[in-house]
Amino acid sequence: MKNTLTLIEAQQKIERYCAYQERCHIEVEEKLKTMGMIPAVREILISQLIESDYLNESRFAQLYARGKFRIKKWGKIRIQKELKARKISEYNIKLALKEINLDDYLQSFYALFEKRCEAVKNEKPALRKKKIFDYLVYRGWETSLIYEALNDID
Repeated sequence: MKNTLTLIEAQQKIERYCAYQERCHIEVEEKLKTMGMIPAVREILISQLIESDYLNESRFAQLYARGKFRIKKWGKIRIQKELKARKISEYNIKLALKEINLDDYLQSFYALFEKRCEAVKNEKPALRKKKIFDYLVYRGWETSLIYEALNDID
């Protein structure tokens, strides 16, 4: 026999889920699907979460951008791509990227660049540059910034 939740039980469970950490609409939608909620109930619960401020796309995007930059050292391109994948609006993505201080951004880039240079210092110059470039592009740093830094190591 399948265990079914009442609307109130589902609401309490999803509120706890959102209170634990910031969530985006997609994550909440998926959680409600796994709880076996029908589309009409999912819509009701999501609108209640928004009204009671458990779910806030702007807040999620800002915290996500700050966290991924500070902890994982991601560049703006990677953060933007990940937010788009979570169907965050263009407005909120721009708002989130403004959370990153330019001085901190450049400082992190150059620290990461130096760290990578040190890691591949024994490679041939061309291969070394390629490895540094690929590493930084994967992490979402702007190619213009990477090329500028690579030109300085000649």
